[in-house]
Parts: sequence; C-alpha cells; structure tokens
Amino acid sequence: MNKLVLGLFFLGVTAYSQNEIPINYFSSPLEIPLVLSGSFGELRSNHFHSGLDIKTQQKEGIPIYASADGYVKRIKVAHYGYGKALYLRHPNGYSTVYAHLKDYAGDIQEYVKTKQYNKESFVIELFPDNTELPVIKGDLIGYTGNTGSSGGPHLHYEIRDAASRPMNPMLFGIEVPDTKKPLVKTVFAYPADKDAQINQSQGPVKLRLILQKDGSYKAENVIAYGKIGFGIATNDQQDGASNMNGVYQIKTTFNGAPKFDLRFEKFSFDETRYLNRFIDYGYFKNNKSRIQKLFRESNNPLSIIYQENDDGYISVEEGFTSTYTIEVSDFKENKVTVSIPIEGKKVEIVEPKALKETHDYIYSTQATSITKGKFNIYIPANSLYENVYLDISVEGDTLRFHKDTVPIHKNITISVDASSYDGEDKDKLFLGRLNYKGEPYYNTTTRKEDRLSARTRTFGEYVLVADTTAPSIKPLNFEQDKWISKNKTLRIKIEDELSGISSYRATINGKFILMEYNYKKDVLVYNFDDHVVEKTDNNLKLIVVDNVGNSATFEATFFRKKT
Repeated sequence: MNKLVLGLFFLGVTAYSQNEIPINYFSSPLEIPLVLSGSFGELRSNHFHSGLDIKTQQKEGIPIYASADGYVKRIKVAHYGYGKALYLRHPNGYSTVYAHLKDYAGDIQEYVKTKQYNKESFVIELFPDNTELPVIKGDLIGYTGNTGSSGGPHLHYEIRDAASRPMNPMLFGIEVPDTKKPLVKTVFAYPADKDAQINQSQGPVKLRLILQKDGSYKAENVIAYGKIGFGIATNDQQDGASNMNGVYQIKTTFNGAPKFDLRFEKFSFDETRYLNRFIDYGYFKNNKSRIQKLFRESNNPLSIIYQENDDGYISVEEGFTSTYTIEVSDFKENKVTVSIPIEGKKVEIVEPKALKETHDYIYSTQATSITKGKFNIYIPANSLYENVYLDISVEGDTLRFHKDTVPIHKNITISVDASSYDGEDKDKLFLGRLNYKGEPYYNTTTRKEDRLSARTRTFGEYVLVADTTAPSIKPLNFEQDKWISKNKTLRIKIEDELSGISSYRATINGKFILMEYNYKKDVLVYNFDDHVVEKTDNNLKLIVVDNVGNSATFEATFFRKKT
C-alpha cells in the first residue's frame, strides 16, 4: 500500500460542497466491466439497498482498488451482514464502503489479522487512527468474496455523504451500461377513504394493462369515485444481466399536472425500515412482489419522495373523466409509461372492504400489553404504522401472534411463563418463531427467574422450545493421527439443528487459532499461512457452544512437516 503522506486530506476535509456532487472524483473499485446484480435503492427485506452490487463473474478473489485518496476509518468482520467490510474516508467528506470481501490486502490484512489474534476473535470491529492506514486512489485494498449474508460472489459498493447517508454511486459518474427500458409487472389502485371505490370495490384493485405498439402501457378503463391512490411493481435490468434490479425514478401526473416524484438518490439508515410502510406489505408477503405505493400515508417520512401534491392521492368526482399517468425511468433515462383512463362514477359496491374484527384492537400511538395464557405481549407506542385488529391465540406452548401480513416498525416483546418446566430443561429453553416448514427459528431469548423474553419485529407463530442437544463437530479434510503437510487449511463442519451456533474457540498446542466461520456452509476454516503451527505433532482442540449453552468439544492429533 502507498504510504505517502496525504497532506491534501488535512488541508481541508470539504474540498467539495455536499450540494455539488463531485462527478468523476471516484473511480470504479474494480477493473472489470460493471454488471449489476443489485442497484441503489432497490427494495429488499426491511430496507432499501444502500449501494451497487457488482457481479464478479461468479468468482472470488478479484482485486478491489481504492476509489479515491483517503484513509481506512473502519473495518468490520462479521459472520453475517456485510461479512468482511472496509470503510474509507476521503478528503471531500465522503466515504466509500466495500463489503462481502474474501480478504483485505497488504497492510490492511496484516493489521486486521494482528488485531484478531490479539483479541482472540474472528468477529471484530476496528477504527484505525486516520494516519495508520492511508490509501491513494487506485491502491489495492482487498479481494472480492462472498462473506456475510451475500447470496453469491459480488462486491457491494457504497458512496456515503458526510452525514453517512448512502447515495447513488451513479450520480458520481460510476458508469453502468444500460440500454433497456424498465419493466412494469403490476399496477394497483387503492381506495383511500370510506367513501372511495374502484370498479365496484372498496378494496385494492389490480388493473389490467394493455401493451401498446410504442412499448407503453394503457390500463383498461377504471370506474372510480373519491380519494384514490395507485401503486406499481416495477424493475429494471442493466445490460449484461437478467437480474431484476430497482428503478431510479417514478413520476406520476393527473390530467397532466404533477402528482408524485420518487427518486432513489439518497436516504438515511434511520429511515430505511420505513420501506415496509412504502410497499404494500401484505401483498408482498402473500405474492412475493413489492408494490410501491405512489402516495404518502401517515407515518411515512421517506426522503426519497421529492415532490407530492395532496400526498400523491387523486380525487375522482362524479361525471368527470380523467387520466392518471405513471412514468418509470432508470438512471440512463430509459422510460416506460402507464396511462390509466378514469371515469368518475359512484356505483353499487359488489366487494366491500374486508375487515376481520377481533378482541385485540391496537392503537398505534399507544403502548399496549396483552396477556394470553402463559404469554404476555408488550407493544410499545409507534411499533405499528396504523391502528389494527390483531388475531392472537394460545395453545399450550404455542402463541399464534397474527399473520405476517402487517409490518412492525419497532420491537415488540413476547414473554412466557416457564415455571412448569423443571431442572435442566428450563435452562435449555428458548422462544422460537416457526418458519414455513413449521420448524422453530431461534430468537435471542433472555431469562428472569421463570420468565423468558424475546423481542421481535415479525408477526407469526412463536413456540417455547427446549434444546438439549449439543452441536455436532466433524473434520472435513483431515483425520486423527494422519500427516497433513500438503494441507493449506483445516476445515471442520459444525452444526446445531435447533438453537444454532453461538460461539466457538479453537487452539493448537494450547495456542489460539483464527477460524473463519461460513454459516452458509456450516464450516470453520483455519489457514496454515497464519504460522501458528510450528511443531511436527499437533494437538487440535475445538469447543463449540450453541445459543442455549450446550457445548461440544472436539480434539484431534495431526502431523505436519515444519516449514
């Protein structure tokens, strides 16, 4: 790594105003053609995507280069999330982020390894001094990988402003070829008050779209009355890939007048979970398609909405005809439009609004405590976006806590009385949420005397589960009392079927060794290049602990020529 003194950095951290985006200040982090598997602002589970996911030709180990002069301000190594991530600070006040790395490079790699061995932990978060790890634009800083919660080899790349808000890297001149128009999948119309109706329905209505010769769409004539909103499921594909990525801008007009302008240019991490208010959450959970609502409901503070008239809603009057238009574009200004002709007419309602009333009506602005059987539920104020009836029931050790068709913004606490359990079983209990297979998924569970508690932001079925089985440990590339001089690594499979792996620690001849945990493959890997092994005969000891405290110990002897 280049060690030149970065005097420019200290002369002024704000060479550019944050209101004047420095075009071409940042270079591409990779020296391969940029093809995206994910775009900025793309709709993800519970968040907007905060960068570009750059394909790496299904390979790991492609060199990553610093996009601009600066210094390493943060390094985070985690099993989940961004995996191995690197954060650079630049003289103009911006930062760049590089995530899911296979390894860091040069001085950065040595720095991280030293700190991991000092702490005796693979998982680590570091904040180097601004003089410890300086970088020059174009320096090699790491290698692409598939670490953390990555679904395949790629580089996640971000540019953040001085307030740590992620911004669309394409605004800075990062070039991604794109000659394709966005794709329109679905358009919905939503009645927005008690008197509104659409095609004889008081509920959301899916509109039938007709493709026109020029590539635009026209909806079949809509008969409506009252306050109406619209929503759209749309994606974009860049050149060279079939991935269904996010779009850049959605604009709407009503009889030619601007109504709503949505642009994926910048947002803050504090607001990103409001995505669940922005989309039709229930439709997504039932149909796996995200409808973006082109109107602002209450408790939606999203800054990606740049313009709105009457919160994006339209008012349809009796006897008037009108046209509502949606224009979807990508960053390269490829566009597709949807035209919706509307006839204002109040008619007989055939499909009234569906509403299941229950004994548990929750006011979103008030804290609520509910007891059902041995379970207690505490819902803090503003955990939900709007008032709602919840369907809650208990059978034995199972809590049926509504269906996951309503979004939760702030954590709700579920607690359960475990006094009916005795002795050792009580110490091995946890609260699990049942997945689609009916299997419990571990929720972080705390204990106070005979009560267990867990926090959640997902409705569903929760069950009290006892895990009395220790994790399993199996060597993959070595055997007891065998020579393994040609091995570059030690690979060990660890599994825990119920509560999951909590921690592990490995030593060779009593010395700590750094083992990287790939939770997607349930594999631990130690690299002999760390030079901990110095003897011919070696004793390995590995202790693995699950989330309720069951532990397993594995010991083996292997032989290796001295190097």
